[in-house]
Amino acid sequence: MWRHPAEIPPEKLQSECDVKRLKRGGPGGQHRNKVETAVQVRHRSTDLTAEANERRSQAENLQMALFRLRVELALHVRRDWTKPSELWASRVRSKKIQIRSTHDDFPALLAEVLDAFAVGEWNIADVAHTLDTTTSQLVKFLKLQPEALAMLNEHRKTSGLKALK
Repeated sequence: MWRHPAEIPPEKLQSECDVKRLKRGGPGGQHRNKVETAVQVRHRSTDLTAEANERRSQAENLQMALFRLRVELALHVRRDWTKPSELWASRVRSKKIQIRSTHDDFPALLAEVLDAFAVGEWNIADVAHTLDTTTSQLVKFLKLQPEALAMLNEHRKTSGLKALK
């Protein structure tokens, strides 16, 4: 049904996770010492985890943890990829990628870019052409998630290609 686990809506993803409520430091003063507002989620099938504790609300922290888990899934789970999705096409206008790293679509788009790189043997020019964007736009997009750029550069290095800056 989903092309990549990072595309799974938060409500559905939560049903595939173990959720722990934790006590952590942070905003809220004494409230933080008494109430379990921090949330950690673990995706059962991949064993990837994410946590959030910066909000006073457990519900808000749960949403943030699920978003972070979707980013982790985008970074660490590769799937077969053949062509740009409708979501990708809706975010590229005049070869520019239009997305913020905090937008709900970001994890799915990040997964798609990394899957395209894996299929395209980490060649940025080929991937940019396939995704109907420019190499500089792809690098700018990857810089929104520094771990993604570092991971890509590691694969490029292994393949004998120069690192992207």
